[in-house]
Amino acid sequence: MDAAERNEILNRYRDHSRRFEAVAQKRGNNGAEVIPFAGPLQELEQEPTARELEVLQLISDGLVNREIGHRLYLSEETVKSHVRHLLAKLQARSRAHAVAVGFRRGLIA
Repeated sequence: MDAAERNEILNRYRDHSRRFEAVAQKRGNNGAEVIPFAGPLQELEQEPTARELEVLQLISDGLVNREIGHRLYLSEETVKSHVRHLLAKLQARSRAHAVAVGFRRGLIA
């Protein structure tokens, strides 16, 4: 994408934003209550489940997703899902980082 295409996209965004604001001002509040958006429940607020901790322990033992699936009688896709949730809950950037966080927090031995 070159600079001209980026500018075109940015101009369209600005135009859309101006039109949206204009419509919002015309409508006003009219006594209607605006409900603030709270967003979805953050995984960061949750602790890992027992199954996710089992997966984390096996990751720390050096197993790959396929091997973890065989050990726990899970599909490889289910293991990948557990790993994704673990990374989010532990705020980890990688499997190795998740293991380090798990050790520091005493989640795995």
